[in-house]
Amino acid sequence: MTITQDSVVTLHYTLRDDGGEVIDSSSPGSPLSYLHGRGNLIPGLERELQGKSAGDKLNVTVAPADGYGKYDETLVEQIPRRALKGISNIKVGMRLHAQTAHGPRTVTVTRIVGDMVTLDANHPLAGKSLSFEVEITAVREATEEERSHGHVHGPGGHHH
Repeated sequence: MTITQDSVVTLHYTLRDDGGEVIDSSSPGSPLSYLHGRGNLIPGLERELQGKSAGDKLNVTVAPADGYGKYDETLVEQIPRRALKGISNIKVGMRLHAQTAHGPRTVTVTRIVGDMVTLDANHPLAGKSLSFEVEITAVREATEEERSHGHVHGPGGHHH
């Protein structure tokens, strides 16, 4: 069976950044399962998997526009440390939930200079090309319940 709209796809993957560093991967014995064509993966990867079958192995490079988007400088702001009341021990790399002009966002503390804290609401992989090594282990038809919910149930999916 080939991967089409609403196929349940099970795969192993390794994700590397531009420099070849491993950013993420499926853990041994725990492949990722997803419902194809529902936006559960980044668009560039999902497009490359369309029409593939169980047993296929592929290397896919996804440009920022088809991944987590371009890096947007307007999503970076500096605020006084006192605006983060209730959060002690602020460190670079911390991820916080914040109300921004663009709605609720997860922001990353990228810099602290004196009393000023720089927060970045870009996805950590925004602006990066992503390289995936993928091995498709199974493809099946989605159940009616999975189609109506828009995601996979059972191993590797939701509702374990």
